[in-house]
Amino acid sequence: MKQRAQRVKTRHIILAVMCLMYFISYIDRVNIAVAGPLIRHEMGLTTVQLGLVFSAFAYPYAAMQIIGGCLSDKFGPKVVLTVLSLIWGAATLATGFAGSVAMLVALRFVLGIGEGGAFPTATRAFTYWMPVGERGFAQGITHSFARLGGAVTPPLVLAVVVAGGWRDAFILLGVASLAWTVLYLFVFTNSPEQNRRITPEETAEIGYRTGDCERAKRARTPWRKLIHRMWLVTFVDFCYGWLLWVYLTWLPSYLKESRGFDLKHLALFTALPLLAGVVGDTLGGVVSDRIYKVTGRLRFARCSVLVVGLGGSLAFLVPMISVADPLTAVWLLSGSFFFLELTNPVLWTLPLDIAGKYAGTAGGMMNTGFGVAGMISPVAFGYLIEHTGSYNAPFMVSAGLLALGMVAALFIDTSRTVDADEERERNEGAASGAFTFLDAVPAVRLERHTLRRPLRWRR
Repeated sequence: MKQRAQRVKTRHIILAVMCLMYFISYIDRVNIAVAGPLIRHEMGLTTVQLGLVFSAFAYPYAAMQIIGGCLSDKFGPKVVLTVLSLIWGAATLATGFAGSVAMLVALRFVLGIGEGGAFPTATRAFTYWMPVGERGFAQGITHSFARLGGAVTPPLVLAVVVAGGWRDAFILLGVASLAWTVLYLFVFTNSPEQNRRITPEETAEIGYRTGDCERAKRARTPWRKLIHRMWLVTFVDFCYGWLLWVYLTWLPSYLKESRGFDLKHLALFTALPLLAGVVGDTLGGVVSDRIYKVTGRLRFARCSVLVVGLGGSLAFLVPMISVADPLTAVWLLSGSFFFLELTNPVLWTLPLDIAGKYAGTAGGMMNTGFGVAGMISPVAFGYLIEHTGSYNAPFMVSAGLLALGMVAALFIDTSRTVDADEERERNEGAASGAFTFLDAVPAVRLERHTLRRPLRWRR
């Protein structure tokens, strides 16, 4: 019995708690899209107004990426994620009592503040809990739970809507978010050395060195190096995020208005593409880690999955735009989302690979691309629908960005890390200091010799 208990690693318990956070937070994020048609009918909103409600979340979400990541680097992910989860839980709960469009926009804005720094903070949490060979899996499984949350949101929210109305869905989800915060406080620690349950053997497996966490807090953030190393990853994340926001905000409306599905079928056919994303998220991280273990080539392991994922999503999205059969369109959307989500765990693993102890800040930089896409994509999508009378044009824009992201992914280089930059600068500084000291010796002798000769001449 004792041996069986020891098989459950401490890092896996923490990973399970983080998976639950991703699951709940994504339901809190996506529920507005499912309730959107009902809210629009109740409050008499236009498509542009509904798009503004959707996008209100994205502005603070984008701004909080770097802020939240930087705070987690400096103060540790435990306290930062606790505060953030309290904010988004309270905002979700309060949305159930919103009485106007302005109130909806304000609460979605607050929700964006809370959730904005959550994923970069979670990435920072993995820095000292996950060995390099398990990071892709960790990012994949957590984000697959996020997509699972998105997938169960339509039937879950619609079931609550039928029983008591859309407001009850937000109240129940807000309570669940606050309950998770309590669980997190009891389970998580910033590093293995602060955890009483972990064994020395598991600490060695992780590769954690005593004091690493505290030393990282005292380190100055190398902003210029991080921007230089992460901007291309941020751009690829923007291209990825553009289409993801379409799925998260406009998919129920698209299937209802353009494909003609009724309310009973809407929950099922909205969930299918998101369930495909659950598989894609898990598989993307596992495949990338496996390629790295087999080849030892980290750049190839990350970039190959990015290119295949974005390219495959594009290959399924283009025919979906013109296909006439609604069911075929759903399957094509599912295929496109499956390939799109292959890239997600890799994108979140890259800050760990490239930035190391600055992974919180780097993760925030990367996911700023997703946040900026969220500012623009829902509103642009609604604008194009309203002015063209069709969903085809906004989907074509999404396809073009997938192609750009696929090309950009080819140039991401995981070998050029921030830690390597700092190590090289330390070595160059040490070499430069040694040269200066040695070079100064003959200079001093020359000066003394020069001073002695005039004195002797005067005598």
